[in-house]
Amino acid sequence: MNRFAFAGMPQRVVFGPGTLGDTAAEVVRLGRSRALVLTTASQKAAGAALLAQLGSLGAGSFAGAVMHTPVEVTEQAMAALAAGNADCVVALGGGSAIGLAKALALRSGVDQVVIPTTYAGSEMTDILGETKSGVKTTQRSPEIRPEVVIYDVDLTLSLPVGLTVTSALNAIAHGAEALYAPDRNPVVLAMVAQALGLFHSALPMLVAAPGNRDARARVFYAAWCCSVALGQVSMALHHKLCHVLGGAFNAPHAETHAILLPHTIGFNAGAVPDLLVPLTALFGDSAGAGLHDFAARLGAPTRLADLGLSLADLDHAAALAVKVPYPNPRAFTQGDIRAILQNAWDGVRP
Repeated sequence: MNRFAFAGMPQRVVFGPGTLGDTAAEVVRLGRSRALVLTTASQKAAGAALLAQLGSLGAGSFAGAVMHTPVEVTEQAMAALAAGNADCVVALGGGSAIGLAKALALRSGVDQVVIPTTYAGSEMTDILGETKSGVKTTQRSPEIRPEVVIYDVDLTLSLPVGLTVTSALNAIAHGAEALYAPDRNPVVLAMVAQALGLFHSALPMLVAAPGNRDARARVFYAAWCCSVALGQVSMALHHKLCHVLGGAFNAPHAETHAILLPHTIGFNAGAVPDLLVPLTALFGDSAGAGLHDFAARLGAPTRLADLGLSLADLDHAAALAVKVPYPNPRAFTQGDIRAILQNAWDGVRP
């Protein structure tokens, strides 16, 4: 047992079926009285229903959240925050809505109650990724981390199977990169090992029976564990490449994670096979091939070409990915990145 640091989990987490109904009580518990509800356009109706549920605590709604948290959208939401004289935000949705809540909190200091409806994992972190002029940058700050996270299992019952799978693979990516993070610790590793086992067993059950509440709960719990890992330790090559593709080409977040995962983890496995044993013990001796086969069996997308990216885009992405150095367990060149992207574009089995 080596020395390690563990920052603890300062957030309040409410998990279980029907917990959406606790939202107003959580706002009051924070000592707040004016909540602005945040959603994407596709979840505008759900946001309106939540605003009605909040009653006198509601300060209005903003249904303009979009992928990758563009700065110009955040500025529009800041105007809505001021117009409603809001002292907190309630974000309902996936990474788009939660990312917007974080951006508002960083700029204004408002408290956040976030209610994830996917497995993207942003909710337990102090990380904010924002896009401006085609470049996605990330930063960490205590002000970014939401104060309360409500996991209502019932909200995931209507999540389409395709998005369920890609979002879960996104969560698996958090866990996989935590296994070789330089600042990993025994608490996070234990949570990741449990989460990987739950994903491995429950995701096929969920695909076969999307209304299986028990399978949904297991996957949501596993996603929470990986979200904690994302917030506690450093991510590496996989997440860097996903941010590059998202910022430069507006590539869909979950699908990009799902497609790149076998290739990035397979590349790093060559340097740290011992650290990836919790993953290979479940998915197969070859980390990349095992993850590819698992994703394909679940019906996940496997080719960047299907996201509309061109070969010229891959050249540009590879150049962007090596502009700023970042830690990774295996050294790489721009040529290595270009080869990874090519294999992911073709959808070959690693």
